[in-house]
Amino acid sequence: MPNITGTPGRLSVLSEPILTVANQLTILRMAATPLLVVLVLSHEFTWALVVFASAAVTDLLDGWIARYGHQRTTLGAFLDPMADKIMLSSSFAVLTWAGGLHVAIPAWLTVTTMSRDAILLISVAIINLTLGRRVFFPSLLGKLTTFSQIFTAGAVLLLNAMSDEMPAMIHLFQFTLAVTVASALHYVYLASQKRPASEEP
Repeated sequence: MPNITGTPGRLSVLSEPILTVANQLTILRMAATPLLVVLVLSHEFTWALVVFASAAVTDLLDGWIARYGHQRTTLGAFLDPMADKIMLSSSFAVLTWAGGLHVAIPAWLTVTTMSRDAILLISVAIINLTLGRRVFFPSLLGKLTTFSQIFTAGAVLLLNAMSDEMPAMIHLFQFTLAVTVASALHYVYLASQKRPASEEP
């Protein structure tokens, strides 16, 4: 019989440490996002690049610490991808629509990236409500998408910091668009195929 109250699971979550080192790094990455936006709007591209690169380092560190420092928590599993989405969405938006940019991320890429995230969130919510709770682990394609988006934003910040342009950037934008769309379709496919979490081995 399924657990109606869900008390044991809830108690185990509440008993987890909250402010682990890994979670603190994730929260720091989220807190750095407004600073990054302000720096870009102020045309302080070098400092914006430093903040962005530091945030990328914390992304690597919190995952490494959580895994090898035995600091995996339910809160961390929720906050880490959320911090990535907030940082990347904010970076793409400001690097698309801020004035005075030497190189800007094309609006079609930014709109596609944000639409992909919105569609995934809505799809997962609908699937969980209609078919039961399901577990979705990051796929290789999803990780490639995140990496390409981070690389794209970092490259655009670097070019703006150097006051330079690079026509070949269009190929990077196109590649990021391709993997972003492909990963969205892949996640939707996985969502329709996976069994409920209670049936996972």
